[in-house]
Amino acid sequence: MPIRHALALAALALAGAAPSAATNAPDAQHPWVTMPLRTEQPATYFTNLKDGDRIETPFVLKFGLSRYGLSPIVKDVPKTGHHHLLVNRDLPLDFTKPLPFNDQYVHFGKGQMETVLSFKPGTYTLRLLLADHKHIPFFIYSKPMTVTVTKKNDDVDPRSLVKPGVALLAPRAGETLQPPFLVQMHASGLNVGHVDVKDAGVGHFRLVAERAGAAPELVPLSNGLTQVWLNPPPGDYRLRLELVRNAAPNDVMAASEPIAVKVSRK
Repeated sequence: MPIRHALALAALALAGAAPSAATNAPDAQHPWVTMPLRTEQPATYFTNLKDGDRIETPFVLKFGLSRYGLSPIVKDVPKTGHHHLLVNRDLPLDFTKPLPFNDQYVHFGKGQMETVLSFKPGTYTLRLLLADHKHIPFFIYSKPMTVTVTKKNDDVDPRSLVKPGVALLAPRAGETLQPPFLVQMHASGLNVGHVDVKDAGVGHFRLVAERAGAAPELVPLSNGLTQVWLNPPPGDYRLRLELVRNAAPNDVMAASEPIAVKVSRK
């Protein structure tokens, strides 16, 4: 293992987070898109489960990602990767080698943002790790999370829990927001990726912001981002999330219900 990788891994283990990556900040594609807060580091995380939770399976586990975009493994796209779920495994010792394919390293190379857990009752340690198109990991990962499965419902078909669609996880309807504010997105049963990946079934997020007396603002996240910081003018907005097919820019694969929010600088 190269010394620089060993030192980097040791430092990250002490910090419990990925390093600052100002050079990996997302490219602003719209005037409202702004830089993340200084405290936000490139990281993967779980959006609907926290350390110590007790769950029943099947359970839909959802993934989040900051400062990087998603992209399926079909080609090398800078500043993007795909998720891996580590089950009862520590981080790899060598970040220069591809991750293995087995039940403890679950790959999501199509650009998925979720999986359905079907674990038997017991205690499990889970962790997310981002890797490139060759499955070589970045130093971008989540903290380990321990969850307890109290029951496995064998009469529930895991496929029945996946309803294709998109959703805004944040902000929430009715909120008054101080810019810049974070917008978090999720796609269920659909694949997300950088616009350079034109494979069938792959799309990128687009936020639609409507307000009285103005044309709708379209904020495309063609770099595969699944969250973004926005700095729009004050006003009352209706926000809607879309997933736009990469191979056909006018084809909306899925859209969320609109939510009303207020942006204020007071």
